[in-house]
Amino acid sequence: MSFLFLSKLLPLFVYPLGLACTLLIIALILKSLRVKRSRKKIYSQLSSSAIFLAILVLWLSSNGWVSNYLVKSLEWQNLTATIPQAEAIVLLGGSTKPPIYPRTMPDISEQGDRIIYAAKLYKEGKAPLIIAAGGRIHWRVGGQSEAEDMQQLLEFIGIPAAAIIQEPNSLNTHENAVNVKKILQEKGIEQVLLVTSAMHMPRSLLIFKKEGINAIAAPTDFLVSQKNLDELTSSSKSIILNLIPNAHNLAKTTRALKEYLGLFVYHLRGWL
Repeated sequence: MSFLFLSKLLPLFVYPLGLACTLLIIALILKSLRVKRSRKKIYSQLSSSAIFLAILVLWLSSNGWVSNYLVKSLEWQNLTATIPQAEAIVLLGGSTKPPIYPRTMPDISEQGDRIIYAAKLYKEGKAPLIIAAGGRIHWRVGGQSEAEDMQQLLEFIGIPAAAIIQEPNSLNTHENAVNVKKILQEKGIEQVLLVTSAMHMPRSLLIFKKEGINAIAAPTDFLVSQKNLDELTSSSKSIILNLIPNAHNLAKTTRALKEYLGLFVYHLRGWL
């Protein structure tokens, strides 16, 4: 649990918004310090530098050029023209909100394309089974597991309950792979389609392969399309607008940095 908590807390200080806030706090502290006149100029310069860096971090991470190409560097790594048949579809969690008041059923988040795409692959006959993998951090949200959420939504779409297996205990992608491997061994399944967000796919695929699972990438939930990239240079107005800070771009950059940080940390832990 300590690793899980630290993995959620510490990155906040290296993501753009957290880093910018940290730099601004440093600037305020430097401004408020009572120092000798000979050092006052140095502290003032350091404070101004911290403010400048905070603004630079926010601007770079929230413009369309940086966010779109950073996201693309992850999302376009596992593009597939056709999806082959396999013995099961592994659907990773991270795409639902629990049915806690006032919700009357699980809600689908931005990553909800994962559930729809897994159902589509099943209905196309790509695999006869869907393994819904994902628990829930109870000290953050609580409620039933994401695996339960996904089963309810899959059944609502029309997937029979007999074709769904829940893995409700994993709290991160590494645990997804470890727990799913046990299910695959019990069922004698050797090849699966791995369904998750395109940005999350590079890390997920490496983790599953590290566990010896023959997983085929089936990415979905693409945030950047070719049209998004073309629009960056489609006109002078578009060029200017994409240089202006935008909260949506900031969120995309943060998600991409989260994945790169995850790759680094998981590599250090030997999970990749």
